[in-house]
Amino acid sequence: MEMNSRVEINEDTDNKGSMWDLDQKLDQPMDEEAGRLRNMYKEKKSSALLVLRLAFQSLGVVYGDLGTSPLYVFYNTFPGKIEDPEDVIGALSLIIYSLTLIPLLKYVFIVCKANDNGQGGTFALYSLLCRHANIKTIPNQHRTDEELTTYSRSKFHEQSFAAKTKRWLERYVSRKNALLILVLVGTCMVIGDGILTPAISVLSAAGGIKVNRPHMSNGVVVVVAVVILVGLFSMQHYGTDKVSWLFAPIVLIWFLVIGGIGIFNIWKYDSSVLKAFSPIYIYRYFRRGGKDGWTSLGGIMLSITGTEALFADLSHFPVSAVQLAFTAVVFPCLLLAYSGQAAYLMSNRDHVVDAFYRSIPDSIYWPVFVIATAAAIVASQATITATFSIIKQALALGCFPRVKVVHTSKKFLGQIYVPDINWILMILCIAVTAGFKQQSQIGNAYGTAVVIVMLVTTLLMTLIMLLVWRCHWILVLLFTGLSLVVECTYFSAVLFKVDQGGWVPLVIAAAFLLIMYVWHYGTLRRYEFEMHSKVSMAWILGLGPSLGLVRVPGIGLVYTELASGVPHIFSHFITNLPAIHSVVVFVCVKYLPVYTVPEDERFLVKRIGPKSFHMFRCVARYGYKDLHKKDDDFERKLFDSLFLFVRLESMMEGCSDSDEYSLYGQQTEQSRDGLLNNNGNMTCSFIDTTISSVDSIVPARSPMHTSVTVRSSGQVSSQTEIDELEFLNSCRDAGVVHIMGNTVVRARRDSRFYKKIAIDYIYAFLRKICREHSVIFNVPHESLLNVGQVFYV
Repeated sequence: MEMNSRVEINEDTDNKGSMWDLDQKLDQPMDEEAGRLRNMYKEKKSSALLVLRLAFQSLGVVYGDLGTSPLYVFYNTFPGKIEDPEDVIGALSLIIYSLTLIPLLKYVFIVCKANDNGQGGTFALYSLLCRHANIKTIPNQHRTDEELTTYSRSKFHEQSFAAKTKRWLERYVSRKNALLILVLVGTCMVIGDGILTPAISVLSAAGGIKVNRPHMSNGVVVVVAVVILVGLFSMQHYGTDKVSWLFAPIVLIWFLVIGGIGIFNIWKYDSSVLKAFSPIYIYRYFRRGGKDGWTSLGGIMLSITGTEALFADLSHFPVSAVQLAFTAVVFPCLLLAYSGQAAYLMSNRDHVVDAFYRSIPDSIYWPVFVIATAAAIVASQATITATFSIIKQALALGCFPRVKVVHTSKKFLGQIYVPDINWILMILCIAVTAGFKQQSQIGNAYGTAVVIVMLVTTLLMTLIMLLVWRCHWILVLLFTGLSLVVECTYFSAVLFKVDQGGWVPLVIAAAFLLIMYVWHYGTLRRYEFEMHSKVSMAWILGLGPSLGLVRVPGIGLVYTELASGVPHIFSHFITNLPAIHSVVVFVCVKYLPVYTVPEDERFLVKRIGPKSFHMFRCVARYGYKDLHKKDDDFERKLFDSLFLFVRLESMMEGCSDSDEYSLYGQQTEQSRDGLLNNNGNMTCSFIDTTISSVDSIVPARSPMHTSVTVRSSGQVSSQTEIDELEFLNSCRDAGVVHIMGNTVVRARRDSRFYKKIAIDYIYAFLRKICREHSVIFNVPHESLLNVGQVFYV
């Protein structure tokens, strides 16, 4: 059943509605219990043996992309031929110092420490900033959210530089939007990496066939690469849990092999390449090469590709394990591999096109080819998985159309599969591979995407150091200045290659950015509409206990974007239908800027109006890593929290005259004892505590009797509480109906043409093809009631 209404709102209306004005006495933070839980979410100290094991496992997940770079770096640096042997030493020196400054110093030892409870990536940095400053564009947060155990943030003095930075960010909406766009740009470039990494890695690995079989055409190599890519993307729905145990050994063998080959080549061909550790050869390289030397930085840039994936894939490993793996295995093996290739090229300058494969000793050529192909597949898998995680985080922030998200592992929450995105990535990846056919053009595109992501990370890290770490401004200036000097140098070089393939990630990123920003804009306008059209409490109270309608048995779950107030769809519903359910629960599912919300802190419940109305609000809170699972668990936990609230509410009636308050649905064992004092009498001290479960209740004979009844656990409950619990259970047995708003957003007639295109065409198209809320929440079709409404922006 569907009903429609038309509402028009002004875009310029102030959207600073009060967020859940709760009684201070009834909303004290649970400091003691929250402290116990917070300790559970801190990174635990690991034994040396465990760190070694985790460092080994991190090789397969974190470093696959960075490790396959030796396949194509020298070819993209010298796409023609090498004129002077000194150029090889200069390029090697640039590679050495690029690896030292960016992956080692910046990312492994600084950026990785800016993780959000172990979560890395662009959105993790943004969520940290959202917790320390009011910069979230959709203002659906409430101060009770800050009491979550995972909502860690630091406070600072009002006159500090951090406080001034915070006020500067919060002062204008345009600054919040600019920061969001910056994050979205970085996100879109990471998605571009998810397309380009499999293309260049697999194509470079498959190119080894042609080296050993010179008569073979380049088309065969492309076909082999496409077949591998189709197989790779087709296997994504199985997840990586079953085969991930192979990743770490493959990548470890790969690093040891390329390191060993590097040592062999240095010994066999030219050990003088080791003088590239002197930075003087960088100066000589640029002085001799001129503009060509400068543009070759686009190829050098590829030696640090995968560095951003290193940070994005941080979630399953402690920082110490990632640091150990890089310093002990990855960094030395990469230096040896590049030095070995440089030594080979000093004697074989004409072999730069296939420098890696031609530098392999003949006796181990095919085993290395197999290992290289396997390593390229592992690197591609890690990037694809990271792309899925990025999409999930964007979805949680309201920046991406609703898509199906599937868990592929029972062990790891972060291992997910997004079918729609998987096939889009596959099509684009095959198009790039078959369209370009050459590594150099894909390399140009890859370098452009990587350097833009690094620039975004640098700018976000500057704010992190100011707001979160509260570093001295000199340290912030030093980090930002050095990072921007290096990265802007690379950026200026890749600009010369935009017309040689570098336009690909820009086009892909622009398309995704348009989709993400338009969707976020529409979502924001829908939320503002909900806020400004919500029904006043006076109107609800004026309807009386029956709401002016027939109250039929059952429970109506009204889904809304609001965490406070009565949504407009409810007033539209009851003015068009002559009946409403005996119990009405307004359900708000919202995502917070935290990586996860613990199950025992997920639900907040409060009553709306007097008890005789039987109206409640339930807010279900999720983090950007949490997934609303496809089962009946959500509905069961919602009702458990509702029943728990009713029991606690009856105990608190003597403490306050307020009818509106919220309680955590936490089920902590320690809070049970706070419900009673030593004499067994009720006190106000338990108002911010909870009980571990709903104990059985001894039913009373007379429903009208108001005397006190004793529960089996020895706790005290009034007869009115028992009556209401029985009433709620009977209504639940009568049936549950899910009432959802089907809001259509349209541009006003006097809107500018670009807004009409964005809202009436792009946003409308995305709404049409994305998954419905009822599917996301797994609502049975026979229990669904849609309330349609149209509003203009």
